[in-house]
Formats: sequence, C-alpha cells, structure tokens
Amino acid sequence: MSLLLKHRILEKSPTLLLICSLLVVSIGGIVEIAPLFWLENTIEKVEGVRPYSPLELTGRDIYVREGCYVCHSQMIRPMRDEIERYGHYSLAAESMYDHPFQWGSKRTGPDLARVGGRYSNRWHVDHMQDPQSVVPESIMPKYAFLLLKRIDADHIRDLLATHRLVGVPYTDAQLEYAVADFYDQANPDANINGLLARYPGASVGNFDGQGKLTEMDALIAYLQVLGTMVDFSTFTPDDSR
Repeated sequence: MSLLLKHRILEKSPTLLLICSLLVVSIGGIVEIAPLFWLENTIEKVEGVRPYSPLELTGRDIYVREGCYVCHSQMIRPMRDEIERYGHYSLAAESMYDHPFQWGSKRTGPDLARVGGRYSNRWHVDHMQDPQSVVPESIMPKYAFLLLKRIDADHIRDLLATHRLVGVPYTDAQLEYAVADFYDQANPDANINGLLARYPGASVGNFDGQGKLTEMDALIAYLQVLGTMVDFSTFTPDDSR
C-alpha cells in the first residue's frame, strides 16, 4: 500500500514525473548505446557489398523521390515465412551505404530486398508502365512518365562526392570516371571493363529499351542490384562476436 501511495505522489506531480521519465530513458539509452563504443565494428563486414554505381545511385534517388518505400520495404526478417517467400534474411552490411536506409515498416507491395535479377528489364518496364498488366491484383499507380524524363550526368560527380562526405567509400577513381560510368552502364555497346572493375556485378544494358537515357533506365538499374551483391551460396555468418 505504501508503494502505491508513493506512486500516487509521482503521478500527481507533472514536474517530478517528467524528471523521473527522463532519468529512466537516459539510463536505458546508456545501457543500449554505451557497449557499442567498445565494439570494433557494429556492422559485420560482408564480402561483395559495394557502393552504388552512379546510375544505380541516381535510380535510388528516383525511388525515394517517388515514395516507393511507402509501399515496399527492403528488409527481410529472420523468420521462416519471410525467408521462404523473399530469400535470405537481410544483413546490416547490405544497408551500410544507404542514406537513408529503405527498410520500411509497411508492405502494401512485396519486399524488394532481393528483387535484383528476379525479373527481366522488359518486365520492369511493363510493370512501371502498367502494373496491372503483369500483376492484375496490383494497386500500384502507373509510372510510365519515367520513360519520357531524360537524365544527364551534369551533377553525378558532385552526388558521389557528397555521399563520400557522409562515409560512403567512393575512391578518387570512382569520382574521376563517374560521368563515363553513368553512361556506360546503360550502353550495351560500351567498353565496360573499367565500370565492372569499379562496381563488380553491376547490371549493364539498355534498361528501358529506348535510344535515350531516362529515369526509367536509372530506376531499373537500381532495382536490378538489390540483393545481388552478396553471394549467399558461400556466405557464412560471423558468430564469433
């Protein structure tokens, strides 16, 4: 009974309740955050994870601009039903170069963490033009206008440099060849040896099937890389920590 009376005092005093609430939250925060300062790295290093290529990064900006993250998540939880439907659970390292990350919390549409390589470029174009033509039950709006919006590389080097400022490890060579890599990735006739050396595994091709470089090209290039950087047939989790 005495404990209830003491609690009543706390409830009747807004100032005291605020002070105690801040104290509890502060202690909880310290307990969760402080140990991280003694870890060498909070994100397990995973072979294959790389920064986005210039065209993929442009496509990612379009993805964010159009609000695709509102209906699609990019995080597969380590539960059986998730893994059986979408593939291997998501790794923290796969999002280490995302600013901001696209984990999401709602799935009006399917999770896209492993969508790369699952469908052809033509399928993506048809899906963006008229989603119901390939998925009849879809409520996704049409994005055919992306085929009409041309893009150029006028500011692509600055974009990569900005990401480097926040920790993405773009090299001097990647910045130097940013413009060339931007165009070469969407040109199946280009010499792509340098591009693939700088961005291993990058999908190359005329993504939208047109003779001009459009926002559709960039968006599909981004979608085609999602979930493809890590070879899960050889991946072994680090359980030593």
